[in-house]
Amino acid sequence: MHHATPLISTIVGGIVLAFILGAVASRLRLPPLIGYLCAGIVVGPHTPGYTADQALAPELAELGVILLMFGVGLHFSIKDLMAVKRIAIPGAVVQIGIATLMGMLVSWGFGWSWGQGLVYGLALSVASTVVLLKALQERNLVESPQGRIAVGWLIVEDLAMVLALVLLPAMASLLAGAGETADAGPGTGEVVLAIFATLGKVAAFVAVMLVIGRRFIPWMLERIVWTGNREMFRLGVLATALGVAYGAYALFGVSFALGAFFAGMVLAESEFSHRAAEESLPLRDAFAVLFFVSVGMLFDPMVLVNDPWGVLATVFIIVVGKSLAALGIVRAFGHAGQTGMTIAVSLAQIGEFSFILASLGVYLKILPERGQALILAGALLSIMLNPVLFHMLDLYTARRSRGADPQPA
Repeated sequence: MHHATPLISTIVGGIVLAFILGAVASRLRLPPLIGYLCAGIVVGPHTPGYTADQALAPELAELGVILLMFGVGLHFSIKDLMAVKRIAIPGAVVQIGIATLMGMLVSWGFGWSWGQGLVYGLALSVASTVVLLKALQERNLVESPQGRIAVGWLIVEDLAMVLALVLLPAMASLLAGAGETADAGPGTGEVVLAIFATLGKVAAFVAVMLVIGRRFIPWMLERIVWTGNREMFRLGVLATALGVAYGAYALFGVSFALGAFFAGMVLAESEFSHRAAEESLPLRDAFAVLFFVSVGMLFDPMVLVNDPWGVLATVFIIVVGKSLAALGIVRAFGHAGQTGMTIAVSLAQIGEFSFILASLGVYLKILPERGQALILAGALLSIMLNPVLFHMLDLYTARRSRGADPQPA
């Protein structure tokens, strides 16, 4: 019997390297996410040495996406969003629009079609939940006014990206044929019908989840809790996440990601939501690591050498363009400069949704592989720069505080 199967070697190689490089990143005061992505680069096909299985990695990544989206749904709070809705909803929508337009403008310089530029710009418009929450938690800002706005802003961005993931397959033929002759793609009527059909399937799935899932899932977990078997509760949470995600795909044609998100959102309303989040966290973290490793495997480090101007333009949109847009929006709503700068720095990076959107764009033959490479490079560099930006903001805040202190007599 052969023990060194591709599945085992891929999981072991990815997790061990992710642990080592994640520890190194933490030691350098960088997010461990950087280490996970670098681990993927090391075991990817673009670097010498061991190469992980290229067919199995995407399958493991899909599990990571399901559990990541389940976690996003578990932490989704309509109450928190409504508390800052006056700025978070319009602010996030306008910022996404500005960042997408900047991405489309840069992509026009690359010679891409508007459809390719749309996917590229959308991928640059959404910040990483993992990176943002970690930065806010380190500074005890999650419960602060600016922290609540940033989290609410992020929720709106996440919902917008969930909608984009749902509509992208329906619009794939139109976006892939953008800029070509009319005969090369379907007519407008066909695209509209496809979009309405997709939205109809999503509406049917949502209705089932709200009418049946909202009652059955909490009821099921309550019965499991009564047994006092912690292992069965953990398994029930995992079965809910994976089962609903697969059922959404198999029965309604909805993406795994959306199914998992609604599974988490329904479970979030249960009195066992905090326990479910705690019990599922280790497995979610493990597969999330494999997701980031698989994303790193797609990154070719030579893009930094072969396409430096494209990388610089991408990083500029993420770090400068998005930040200035967010700062201007927050100030326009009458909030203090400190609040505006905190939110601007918080959003000056991209992460998991960008990876998912870029991967889907390439799979649907909308986004060129160069676009995915630039998005991955922009994510790596912006996540590395984000702690530096927060450190600069901390220094600025401390200097302002000292200046505001009354001078001794």
